[in-house]
Amino acid sequence: MNETQQAKLIDGRSLAKHVLEDAARKVEKIKAETGITPSLATILVGDDPASVTYTRMKRKRCKDAGMIPRRIEFPAETTTEELVAAIHDLANDRLVHGILLQHPVPKPIDKRTAFEAIPVEKDVDGVTSATLGRVILGMPAFASCTPRGIMHLLEAYDVELLGAEAIVIGRSPILGRPMASMLINRHATVTLCHSHTRSLANLVRRADVVIAAVGKPRFIKGDWIKPGAVVIDAGYNEGVIGDVDFDTAIERASLITPVPGGVGPMTIATLIDQTADAAALQLGVAV
Repeated sequence: MNETQQAKLIDGRSLAKHVLEDAARKVEKIKAETGITPSLATILVGDDPASVTYTRMKRKRCKDAGMIPRRIEFPAETTTEELVAAIHDLANDRLVHGILLQHPVPKPIDKRTAFEAIPVEKDVDGVTSATLGRVILGMPAFASCTPRGIMHLLEAYDVELLGAEAIVIGRSPILGRPMASMLINRHATVTLCHSHTRSLANLVRRADVVIAAVGKPRFIKGDWIKPGAVVIDAGYNEGVIGDVDFDTAIERASLITPVPGGVGPMTIATLIDQTADAAALQLGVAV
């Protein structure tokens, strides 16, 4: 990769490091003022290898920031009722300040019912309908971590959103939909698409900002990218491949996130930072 290409990269790891350092500062202040150490409960159902890895990474970052990671694991045969009961116990535990249910969860668990059992004040992963509603309305909330992390990246690299045409490819309730709402709340003109959208390539070619979150490797082709556009690849597919054809897109984009090292580190950093903020609110500490 030549020097010109290097200058186009958005460094998610570097920014995540600063976010985690700030979270650690908040944790120290909370501990100093209350004597209580903030805690994040991570719930894993089943033994999906990727989910096992993700929860381990989240607990490590939690510990690195000075917080207590609480590890809760259930077998794949766990019922929705058993899972919801465990979440209710954590919701009532004053020593737990954030609750994360690692998804996807095995079938036939009702994921939405489990998510809704998490109280808003402890929904540090931004998965409940109440949190999504607050995000749509532009109200304070612990938003879904990936779109919140992406917004942080756009801000850090001074990407102008006022009046910009943005496209979000992917409509999930924890990524695409809150992402579109956050961009709208920053006065971008947003098109929300998915893998079945007709004439998708033509829509992408109009966009100043492209957010790829469709879950298909190299789905967004380089020649779809408008010259000078900002490309954020939120995909993470088997083989550590993003949703954007990076090698061709980098030749046209002004800024682009690599996979890995772009959006991923910011997602986890945002989770840890929001857990620190949740603890501060619950304990009455100004951070």
